[in-house]
Amino acid sequence: MDSDRKSAVSSFYGGKTSFDPLNTDFPGGNVDLLSGGRSHTAGYNRSSFLDAGRQEPLKGGRDEEADAGLQDDGWDVYADFNNAGPKYSAAFGQSEAGYRQIPVPEAKGDDPVLTGPVEMVTVPTLGPEWQKTELRNMTKAAKREKTSELIKKKWKAWNRNERGLFGGWLTRKRLVFVLFGFFIIVGILLAFTIPRVPSFQFNNETPLTPASGSFNSSIPTQFSRLPANFTFPAYAALQIDTGGNFIPLTFSRITAEVYDLDTNFQVATGDLQHQTFPAKSFPQLNMPLNFSYVATNDTDQTWMNWYAACKSPSQYIGGTRPGVNFRLNLNLFIAGLPGTHDATTQVTDAPCPIELPTDSV
Repeated sequence: MDSDRKSAVSSFYGGKTSFDPLNTDFPGGNVDLLSGGRSHTAGYNRSSFLDAGRQEPLKGGRDEEADAGLQDDGWDVYADFNNAGPKYSAAFGQSEAGYRQIPVPEAKGDDPVLTGPVEMVTVPTLGPEWQKTELRNMTKAAKREKTSELIKKKWKAWNRNERGLFGGWLTRKRLVFVLFGFFIIVGILLAFTIPRVPSFQFNNETPLTPASGSFNSSIPTQFSRLPANFTFPAYAALQIDTGGNFIPLTFSRITAEVYDLDTNFQVATGDLQHQTFPAKSFPQLNMPLNFSYVATNDTDQTWMNWYAACKSPSQYIGGTRPGVNFRLNLNLFIAGLPGTHDATTQVTDAPCPIELPTDSV
């Protein structure tokens, strides 16, 4: 509404009437514009200008929307979701209501009676929630790739000395010092804890001692010419040097082999299980040996060497028997050291640990 436009009614303003020469109808062709005269015919030509609209608000008048039937009785909360609102009621050829009301079921037994209607609403199907890239990122393969890329980035940054590990404190320089100190500590510990292979020596006076107890009874003592063989038990009297060890030395197993030095034939074997000896000492070890040898006849050199050493002293002038010469090979299984370790010692002119009867042939 034009605020500058005033009503043509003079009583409204209480002053003189306005004069609009363009909108004034004159009865004749001669009009005295200076006299201010006005004809009693249609003095205001409304069709001279475009309609400016309603000149004052409608107060208490009728509602055109209500007369046209466009005003709804109530607001339907489901209308927008079901394309059943005022703007979409006829879209896509739809003619039914936005939702359906189903009848209230009757109460049976102790079931409570429903107090209100049950409504079924049809909600349109939503579109895809995730994009292909988002679905790909949720797979295990994508997560592994991201983890791998993150590790590579961290490794490159650490290698360039741009960041540190474990909260940023473990840089490359610190890692060098840490590893250096670690290796020093490990070296010191290994120097004191790793066992050393000991050395063995025979007892000079009695390298071989007679067997006793159950070991003696389990192996028979005999010499025979036909067929030429001999069998008897004995102990190898050894001394162990554990001076290079700082902790007790434990053998899980010790095996032995005895060879004649003159002929290099094996004449005895031995086996000893689990033995522990103190460190920084010279403990004694009695290694059980089973002497057993078979020859083709009694002229075999090996058989003759051991038979001569084990005969009764009464069969020799002066009562002195000849000694035997042999080499002892030990296979050591030491707890704390991988593999097998060997130790070898030999003795010459050792007395035989047994004495055959006087009438032995």
